[in-house]
Amino acid sequence: MDVDSVRRETNKPTYLGFDFGERNIGVAVGQRVTGTATALETIRVTSREALWDAVSRLVQTWQPSAFVVGFPYHPEGEENPIVQPILRFCRQLEGRYHLPVHTMDETLSTSESREIFYRKRSKRSTHFADVKDQLAAKLILQTWLAHTTERDIWNA
Repeated sequence: MDVDSVRRETNKPTYLGFDFGERNIGVAVGQRVTGTATALETIRVTSREALWDAVSRLVQTWQPSAFVVGFPYHPEGEENPIVQPILRFCRQLEGRYHLPVHTMDETLSTSESREIFYRKRSKRSTHFADVKDQLAAKLILQTWLAHTTERDIWNA
């Protein structure tokens, strides 16, 4: 999917979704009009500078109206060690790009992405480990789009 076709097709807000990890960050793009997301890439975090260069390139390319970041909610209330780095990433996104940052429960995103990958993959040479983060980002963003669309319908 290319940038121009998405913009022409929808002319609606575009969102970037992230599945944050300290070494790899999955990225997806989606739009509210279709309620769908597409996996874009996995950012390999080799340095802070490389991370923010990659995010800036994606922001410039897709011109999102907001970000959606996966967040590990736990019903028992225990905090996952990745929570603080995710919160720092959210604050930095908001501070650098002056756009809203939303969070979405990512609890099952990796296991769901594994199931989808093995059910739908067309290239046998692609390994799950190579795409799992961007597939998880796609599921996180698509779930957020569905939930916010439902909420908007009920509040209308």
